[in-house]
This record gives sequence, C-alpha cells and structure tokens, in this order.
Amino acid sequence: MTERSTAERPAIAAAVIVSDGRVLMVRRKEREGSLSWQFPAGQVEPGESGEEAAIRETQEEVGLTVDAEQRLGERIHPATGRRMIYVACKVLAGRPYVADAVELAEVQWCDRATLADYVPYPFFGPVQDYITSRLS
Repeated sequence: MTERSTAERPAIAAAVIVSDGRVLMVRRKEREGSLSWQFPAGQVEPGESGEEAAIRETQEEVGLTVDAEQRLGERIHPATGRRMIYVACKVLAGRPYVADAVELAEVQWCDRATLADYVPYPFFGPVQDYITSRLS
C-alpha cells in the first residue's frame, strides 16, 4: 500500500474505556490480521473529530454512552496500515452488549490477566501507559 492510499483512507478512532479496574474490549467477527480482541472503534466520518467518532462508535457497537476524556495519541497501525486515533473515554450510562451483531461476536470487561490473554503484545505506548496507570 502506498503512503497516499493510506492517507486517503479515513482514520479509525478507538475508544479506550477503563472502568472499575477493567478495560472494555470487543471481539470482531472478522479478524484484522492477528487482531481479534480490540477496543470499540470505527471510521471517522467527514466533519467528525476523532473524539466524536470514538463516542459514536462506542454507542453503535456496544450500546454505551461515553464521553471523551483525552486523546491518547495517533499512529499508523503496524498490522492494518490505518491511521489510528486513540481516545480515553469514561462511561456515562449503559451496560455494554453486542449492539452491532454484524461486526461483533463478543464484548467483555477485561481485568489485567484476561487482557494479557486476549492481547498478548503491548499496546501503542501512550495507550499502554494509560491502561497501566488505570489498572494499577
């Protein structure tokens, strides 16, 4: 893939949600390379900020109402080649469930041990730092 085609594809916004010592993860029906479990995420739509997309995608995928607390960082994802925007979000209302049954197979709050089983490699640095600080 060329740099230009990567730049032309919409960014993906991921909601990093930590609550009560657990991280919200979803398992997609179709794997993206080695990625099976990941954060609620989806494409940033035209005119939408990364924060707005993370909030919208969380509602659409898992039925949670969240608010963006801070942008943790951006990168080109090494496995997918997509520009990723990571946004720390806090839960305002709801309980997570598979709201988008076309895309998702499961949703789960993960403690540190479960998260390590589901994602056996480090997250993007700023995301890893945020999760580590919130799970301590």
